[in-house]
Amino acid sequence: MNRSLSNKTNPSLPKDASRNPIAVIGLSCRYPGARNPRQLWENILARRREFRRIPKQRLSLDDYYHPDPHYPDMTYARQAAVIDGFDFNWQDWRIPYRTFRSTDTAHWLALEVALKAIGDAGFDRDTIPHDRTGVIVGNTLTGEQTRSNTMRLRWPYLRRAFRAAIRTENLSETLVDEIETRLESYYKSVFPAVNEDTLAGGLSNTLAGRICNYLDLYGGGYTVDGACSSSLLAVATAASGLMNGDLGLAVAGGVDISLDPLELVGFAKTGALSHDEMRVYDQQG
Repeated sequence: MNRSLSNKTNPSLPKDASRNPIAVIGLSCRYPGARNPRQLWENILARRREFRRIPKQRLSLDDYYHPDPHYPDMTYARQAAVIDGFDFNWQDWRIPYRTFRSTDTAHWLALEVALKAIGDAGFDRDTIPHDRTGVIVGNTLTGEQTRSNTMRLRWPYLRRAFRAAIRTENLSETLVDEIETRLESYYKSVFPAVNEDTLAGGLSNTLAGRICNYLDLYGGGYTVDGACSSSLLAVATAASGLMNGDLGLAVAGGVDISLDPLELVGFAKTGALSHDEMRVYDQQG
């Protein structure tokens, strides 16, 4: 969720207005089963549950699921709440395709939700106060797309492993070279080529900067990482900036859409994942 917060009277107030109270003036969100705050609230009132079997497109349970929490390289979690239908139209946003393809989806989700929060506050790209508007985004590890794409650059290791394994088959060097060439082509085909946008598109510390850059904001932007409390930390940090007069308007919130084996297997080994029903904030949780 992203929030637009401002000094209650005027977002362009000078620093000596830092004692004025602050207010939330715009809201936006994108959650599983909820594309906006109203839908989220309706789901809460109806006690709808969005947890379901993890889609194969996000994580293959055939490859990573085992009921034994101690089984190597596996997770015992089978359910997750995931966002469906998010489709960032890079053409409408006038984003170059090379940039779009090389950038983690978390960036585009954060940008779209931030723009909706700003719109809910009554601003747009032209009317938002540019000089003293800042952006604080909570995030950990960017997203799974980034860690998947980095596998492209691990090809040399895979090639060495392939060469070591196939030596035992007594194949001709010519045939081994042909197989290696086909394997490299297939392996790299699913990953975008590394370009000048790859690094910035894969870092979490550029999430806020992307929003600032798109809106031409000069109040500063950065990412905060407080693990599960990152969103709350982002809002608290933004509120502090408004209270002390460093900012006149702030966009704050968090983004997390990662279902990566690093997290799901890692959390499973610490016993941090629920075995059955989710009991958030419950004494049994």
